Amino acid sequence: MSPDHPPGLDLDRLRGLLDRERPGLVAGPLSGRLIEGGRSNLTYAVSDGTGSWVVRRPPLGHVLATAHDMKREHRVISALHPTDVPVPRPVLLCEDEEVLGAPFYVMEFVEGTPYRTAEQLATLGPERTRAAVLNLVDTLVGLHAVDPAEVGLGDFGRPEGFLDRQLRRWAKQLDASRNRDLAGIDELHATLGRELPRSPSPTVVHGDYRLDNVLIGGENDEIRAILDWEMSTLGDPLTDLGLLVMYSSPLGMPDSPVSTTAQAPGHPAPAELIERYAARSGRDVSAVAWYTAFAWFKLAVILEGIHYRYTLGQTVGRGFDRIGDLVPVFIEHGLTTLQKG
Repeated sequence: MSPDHPPGLDLDRLRGLLDRERPGLVAGPLSGRLIEGGRSNLTYAVSDGTGSWVVRRPPLGHVLATAHDMKREHRVISALHPTDVPVPRPVLLCEDEEVLGAPFYVMEFVEGTPYRTAEQLATLGPERTRAAVLNLVDTLVGLHAVDPAEVGLGDFGRPEGFLDRQLRRWAKQLDASRNRDLAGIDELHATLGRELPRSPSPTVVHGDYRLDNVLIGGENDEIRAILDWEMSTLGDPLTDLGLLVMYSSPLGMPDSPVSTTAQAPGHPAPAELIERYAARSGRDVSAVAWYTAFAWFKLAVILEGIHYRYTLGQTVGRGFDRIGDLVPVFIEHGLTTLQKG
C-alpha cells in the first residue's frame, strides 16, 4: 500500500464512518501515515488537508485479544478530558470490525514532541530539560489527584491486591520466555514478594508513565498530552512513580539499545523527582525503593521476552541482538535498589 494508505487503515471506510457519525468533521479526502514508536497498538495520523486526527487500533492480525484495550483507552481519555489532565480530545470509538478489521478509536491530533532519548532531550538545553522533567512529575501528581469515581472510572480496575497480582503477572511472563539462566532474577522476584508494601488509596494509574509517552510543545514546553493508555487501570499510584524514577536513572551502559533520559544535561536526579512528587501529592514515598526495584524487574522481564523472540527469529531490525545483554543490567539495578532502600 502507498504511504497515504498504510496497512490496517482503510481510509475510504474511515471517511464513511466519520461522515455518518460526525457529519461535517471531515472536509475532504483523507490521507494517513503510520506513526512510529508504539510498542503494540498501531497509531496513525490522518488528515483531510485542514484538520488532523489520530487513529488507534490493535496490531494487524490481533482482534479479540486487544479489542478491550481500545475500549479502555477510549474510556479513560474520555473520562479525563474534562479534567486538568492533558489528554487528546476523543472523537469516537468504533467496535464494528467491518470498518478496519478490528475495534479502533479516533482522537484529535496534538502537536508536540515525545523525547525518547537523552540526546533528543539535550537539544532543549539544561534549563528547559530540567523544567520539562519536573513538569512531568507535576502532571503525574495531577493525574493521581483525580477521583476515579467522580469521572466515572470507579470500576476501571481491581485495586485490592494490585501489587501482588502485578508480581504474579510478570513472573508468569518471565516463565513464558525462560530459555537461559538469569542470575539474580528469582532473588529479585522473591525479595519483592517478601517486602510487598501497603498500597495507598487507589488512583488512575497510567502504567507506562515516562517522558516519551507525553507530547511536549509550545513556548513553555508544556505537556500537551499524555499518550498510550493501554496499560491504565485503578491501582497503586506509586507504581507510576517507581517507573518514572527508573527511567530517570543512569543505566551505566553506553550505546544501549534501550536508554533512559538521565544523562541529558539539566535532568533532575531521581531523588529530586521523588521529593517533588511527595511534596506536591502529600503521599508517603518511604517505600519508593520497592516500587523502583519492581520497575527494574518488570522491564527486565519485558526485555527478556524480546530477547527470547529474537533467539527464535521472530524479531527483525537493529538493536535486537543486544537486548539480551541488557537484562542482567536491569536485574542488578533492581537488586541494588532494594539493598540500598
